[in-house]
Amino acid sequence: MADQYDELGKRFFRVTSIEKTEPPTGVTEGEWYQYTIGHGESAIHGKRSGSLQSVTRHADEYAENLNQRTLLGHSAYARSQTAKVKPKIIGSEKP
Repeated sequence: MADQYDELGKRFFRVTSIEKTEPPTGVTEGEWYQYTIGHGESAIHGKRSGSLQSVTRHADEYAENLNQRTLLGHSAYARSQTAKVKPKIIGSEKP
């Protein structure tokens, strides 16, 4: 498959393959699939249990998330930026 590009000429991450595979060592149950998400010469490999449909959905969402982070100017290879929220302790409010 040829690479896909956005309007700025940047490559999109996309799912390039999903194949049935053996479960990880020590795991005896479930159907397992290995997926590959490609971006030019780079590739991200992952394994996930579930149906082919659920693993395909996961890999597609993962690739879309990487594309969104890239469009926002974040590195797709860095951890996602999440706001740190201070937990509210119940019962600590002053009367």
